[in-house]
Amino acid sequence: MRRICEYLDPADDPVDKLRGRDVVGESIGNEDKDRLMNYHIHPIPALKDNYIWLLAHRDTAQALVVDPGDAAPVLAYLQAQELTLTAILITHHHADHTGGIAALKAHYDVPVYASIDSQHPLVTHKLAHGDALHLPLLDLTFQTIAIPGHTLDHMAFYSQPIVFTGDTLFSAGCGRLFEGKPAQMFDSLQRLCELPDDTKLYCGHEYTLSNLAFAKQVEPNNQAVVDHQHYVDALRAEGRASLPSTLALEKQINPFLRAKVPTVIQAASQYAGKPLSEAWQVFAALREWKNSS
Repeated sequence: MRRICEYLDPADDPVDKLRGRDVVGESIGNEDKDRLMNYHIHPIPALKDNYIWLLAHRDTAQALVVDPGDAAPVLAYLQAQELTLTAILITHHHADHTGGIAALKAHYDVPVYASIDSQHPLVTHKLAHGDALHLPLLDLTFQTIAIPGHTLDHMAFYSQPIVFTGDTLFSAGCGRLFEGKPAQMFDSLQRLCELPDDTKLYCGHEYTLSNLAFAKQVEPNNQAVVDHQHYVDALRAEGRASLPSTLALEKQINPFLRAKVPTVIQAASQYAGKPLSEAWQVFAALREWKNSS
């Protein structure tokens, strides 16, 4: 039996409380707050709309990067901040997430971690679902979460309270299905939904405004979507990233996590032209709808 992501009613928690804009969010437990104070997480814009996430230890100046599609901006940031690259994490094999690996390894002889299903020739360490990846130079351990759908080798990296989701879960959206099936992608999103609500989501692209426009098509009366759209409009006008988001917020605004909500079921069924009884069918209709929008 599939677990269904439990949505949050916007009336239960104000959206402002759930955004988690600071690296140390008010909803995070004290132990996690203390631990995160040791790290800086920075989005490096790359290519058209990618984010290469860099996580650095404040005391040791050691850093990792996630999905370096382009080496040049990473190398520039490392040099400017006097950081040393110690690891590369890859969520999936697409070129806009891996294109900078070779150039980075020419400067730093570091391990490259990815899914056991990855066929990328520069991956040095392959990980299975549920593995613990310990990075001693960063004093950090990630749990790996297999989330196939966008690609079959897609993997998330979770270290409470943060998760790097690549192109599977975006703010207010999800990735296209290039290799997987709708039911498979739906199950992957449910795996992410099992993380704590205060988990901060670091996604691979700046797609939030376009995703919110679609979310408003699906749920035109969802005030949380309207409010967050205004908030992100202001951020982007200032040239700031709309990320990270939080899982709690996504359960309010992301139609792909709201397949059990009556208004979403109704909208997806209307688009499909037939009643949809299973949550994964609602998801599949939404994904098809978004592809054509």
